Amino acid sequence: MPDTPIDYAELAERIRESATELGFQQTGISEPDITEHEAWLDAWLRAGFHGEMQWMASHGSKRTRPAELVPGTQRVISVRMDYLPANSDMVRRLAQPDTAYVSRYALGRDYHKLMRKRLQQLAEQIQAMIGPFGFRAFVDSAPVMERALGGRAGLGWVGKNTMLINRKAGSFFFLGELYTDLPLPTDAPYLQEHCGSCTACLDKCPTDAFVGDRVLDARRCISYLTIELKGAIPEELRPKMGNRVFGCDDCQLVCPWNRFARPTGEADFSPRHDLDQADLVSLFRWDEEHFLRNTEGSPIRRIGYERWLRNLAVGLGNASASIPVIEALRSRRHHSSELVREHVEWALAQHGAA
Repeated sequence: MPDTPIDYAELAERIRESATELGFQQTGISEPDITEHEAWLDAWLRAGFHGEMQWMASHGSKRTRPAELVPGTQRVISVRMDYLPANSDMVRRLAQPDTAYVSRYALGRDYHKLMRKRLQQLAEQIQAMIGPFGFRAFVDSAPVMERALGGRAGLGWVGKNTMLINRKAGSFFFLGELYTDLPLPTDAPYLQEHCGSCTACLDKCPTDAFVGDRVLDARRCISYLTIELKGAIPEELRPKMGNRVFGCDDCQLVCPWNRFARPTGEADFSPRHDLDQADLVSLFRWDEEHFLRNTEGSPIRRIGYERWLRNLAVGLGNASASIPVIEALRSRRHHSSELVREHVEWALAQHGAA
């Protein structure tokens, strides 16, 4: 630290300016204490709503007490970055059963890498202002309750669909954090929620995954089923998934506040390999080499080729009963993966072609 005293109020403003220049749409600063969420988290875990996401139950109180995760943490700098591509055309794509619907956040480059790099750059710029300081960057990683911290930092409120919602920006944005040892002035928390009596998100969920306001049974959520679940997708939920093959945006799509969502200015979040236009049959015919090549640097890569085919088989089972659909499914009937074969047989049975 420099010998001259630091004006932390001025530093906070310079941090916001730097964050804006790095492409973040908003920055907030909070104290590292969200222990008021511990009871809710404990009840959610005891109910088993986290499914196979055992990492949600790990690390004890480090999730709600950042200073236990990173000793010396005095403040959390939270940032948000819009990701919605222009002309997303979500409603029309969902209404076309032969097309593949990929959650809008996953159409472009993996946001983890992009945002973590930007947060590292932000930290380096702070170091250039004041000298070395303690920090650690997080982007949807480690035991961090980013939405609770975002609310504490004034970025929005946790809506009934469990997403962080901002009155001026909706909810189509990513969150990231810098845990720091700087005693910066904090922002006013976003204490008031603005969902009111609206239940559009709860009513729209294709699989009825919400068991109440702000309570999601992840085991029924399409995002969980297509991304986190490693085994077979429950048969009773498959018809409800429609053409959603990676994630789901329905609860955000119907949120009235998302009329204020703005298209992203980040070129890296633009759709790659026509994933916003692709049909199910074309994607299902990718071999593993093609999958790995076309998902390089993409969040889709993390589910692997086997689960990619599993998800697409479900989508094809819900598609129109056409010759191309039946032929594509039959081409994978003897796939080496039992998981793929089982979902292919289910899909063929849906079309009376088993």
